[in-house]
Amino acid sequence: MVGGEEPRTPTRSLPSYREPTPETHRKLSREEEAELALKQTSFTPGTRWLLIALFLLTIASVPAIQFVDELRSPRKSAGLPTFNVYKTLPAWSKIRAVRSAGDLWHLLPRAAELKAAEKEIESESVVSAWLLPRVQLVLTGKLRAGNEQVYLGLDRWLFYRPDVDYITGPPFLDPARLRHRTHVDRVQPDPVKAIVDFRNQLAARGIELIAMPIPMKPGIDANKLSPPAQESAPLQNVSFLEFKARLEKAGVRVFDPAPLLIQHKAATGSGPLYLASDTHWRPETMELVAKNLAALIPASTAAAPERFQLAEKEINGFGDIARMLRLPSSQNLYRPETITIHEVSLGNAPWRPSSDADILLLGDSFSNIFSLEALGWGESAGFAEHLSRALSRPLDCILRNSDAAFATREILSRDLARGHDRLAGKKLVVWEFAARELAFGDWKMIEMKLGQPAPAKFFVPKPGEKVVVTGTVEAISAVPRPGTVPYKDHVLAVHLTELVIEGRNTKEALESLVYLESMRDNVLTAAARLRPGDRVTLRLQPWADVSDKYEKINRSEIDDPAVQLEEPAWGEFVK
Repeated sequence: MVGGEEPRTPTRSLPSYREPTPETHRKLSREEEAELALKQTSFTPGTRWLLIALFLLTIASVPAIQFVDELRSPRKSAGLPTFNVYKTLPAWSKIRAVRSAGDLWHLLPRAAELKAAEKEIESESVVSAWLLPRVQLVLTGKLRAGNEQVYLGLDRWLFYRPDVDYITGPPFLDPARLRHRTHVDRVQPDPVKAIVDFRNQLAARGIELIAMPIPMKPGIDANKLSPPAQESAPLQNVSFLEFKARLEKAGVRVFDPAPLLIQHKAATGSGPLYLASDTHWRPETMELVAKNLAALIPASTAAAPERFQLAEKEINGFGDIARMLRLPSSQNLYRPETITIHEVSLGNAPWRPSSDADILLLGDSFSNIFSLEALGWGESAGFAEHLSRALSRPLDCILRNSDAAFATREILSRDLARGHDRLAGKKLVVWEFAARELAFGDWKMIEMKLGQPAPAKFFVPKPGEKVVVTGTVEAISAVPRPGTVPYKDHVLAVHLTELVIEGRNTKEALESLVYLESMRDNVLTAAARLRPGDRVTLRLQPWADVSDKYEKINRSEIDDPAVQLEEPAWGEFVK
């Protein structure tokens, strides 16, 4: 201390603090970042124009290549290139009929039509068809990357992304999630509400319901997706236990095969229970579930037991998830799997559903996988066949590959509304559906009301008859883009008007609801290219004559409910 003064500690001067302005910490948009980057970019002489020329050449080359390809392979029926981009425009006859601004407004293509045209352009692009498989082969083989539909697992296993998203995603019964799907996706998202309503309608007719959600592949064979995954319990969405509890509290019987499969796997050390490159279960897994479900159903004393026979058959199949990768046909990353199925027959005839049976099975592709030959894993060996055999009694079934949340109920509802009582004599309905539908399906409320047979308004050939007709496409249902769904085949619906029947002179205006094959082996057919206003010539036959072959295939319907109730016909293009 000197002169009574306190010693001073050396200090370092600090920069003065300024309150940051809002502009200082504002996050720049991508457009602003790009603008700043361009302002600070310098180009050597000629580089700017070279980049512009390369950009224009790139975007112009794709439609040019497509144009040349369509000129080289024109549509046979017209002798002209298809130019599918113009398919959204109205027919010339409708343009000439315009008399007011209102008429013109109705001619403008709707959002759904533009979206359909966009999907068609994508799926039919020559450049895309050549480039994408080769790029995907590099991504999958070298970088171990899937695509927007496929996750790559271990040991050449593949997983369908919605199956994984179902397990790892948000609780499907969360109120916020339900509100979001209601207002944004515009669906009825609550499966409990729909299942209880369906049970109540069946109970009013003295029919019992068993709901059977099939566990997803990553929930049972989880170790093929992630090595640390524990298989002591099935993996499900967070809401699944609440879903089961609410159904059981409401008095709905639920048969959940997931615990059974995990227990069987642990007890026998049987290895994977699902197919390596497919979304579905193995045949022995399906047979195990059928046997255990049958044990819960009381035996029937109304009829003598059926005499079933089994025939073992080896199948080499290529999985639906592997097809969704859209790899070149020459690839060897994923090869066909070999399985053994057991075909079911009655005497010398393959098993067939019986409309007189007192049990009705509603099912999706898990019921179809070894029953529908188009899926590539054999036929006459599916869930319906083996459940019928385990019960030693006939079985009726309504099966559809997709949209298990509503598709089979919708088919049943339409049959009833047409006056065809598909529930007559039924005591039990088994509703099988993939568990992923709980999170992503449209659980719309559907009325099961028996109607009166109405006079036929739409033309349908007589049983066993084939008729050539020409008509105008009034409306057409949607078609999925190849490779975006697990099913390689699809059937669409077409509403035809101004119908002319070959060899007949009819004065009244005729219409027809026609089902057509729209996708075969992941390739769109000519039917998928139809648009409202097109004039087409088809060979029609009753839908009932071919329903055994095509009923199970993934199908879309016309939006008009009145048209949906009409009796359909099956059509094929006249060559």
